[in-house]
Amino acid sequence: MIVDSVHAPKATAVELAQSALLRFVALACLWFGLNYWAMLVGFSSGGAGRFDLLPPAWKAAATALAVLFPVAAIGLWLLVSWGPVIWVLAAATEITMYQVYPDIFGAKPWVVFFHAGVAIVFVLLRIALFMERRSRAKKRGRVRIDSP
Repeated sequence: MIVDSVHAPKATAVELAQSALLRFVALACLWFGLNYWAMLVGFSSGGAGRFDLLPPAWKAAATALAVLFPVAAIGLWLLVSWGPVIWVLAAATEITMYQVYPDIFGAKPWVVFFHAGVAIVFVLLRIALFMERRSRAKKRGRVRIDSP
């Protein structure tokens, strides 16, 4: 009997950990995005953060992040390649807001630590995944040697 479907290999522990991290960050991005939208429409902060009451720097940053975070959440949840890219843009914007311009945006060190911690864990998981795939390819004899 011929099997009519291709069997995908089982996900490794590193791949599962990376998927779990990306899904966790997707939920956090959705939360951040909803907070920015709530601020902009006047639902939170007693209406003091409504778009028409914000200074120009906050208008630009909050509207950009209100769009970037939900889009990043979708990309991260779906585990597509552009999800982490959009998250990096949003995280870099928030880190710049709260680290470089604390006199304009205030200081939120927990946001900076969250984004930095996620970035470090993500890079470590990507390195582990690279090493795992390389050792698996080496065992199968498929390692390419590009240099002469």
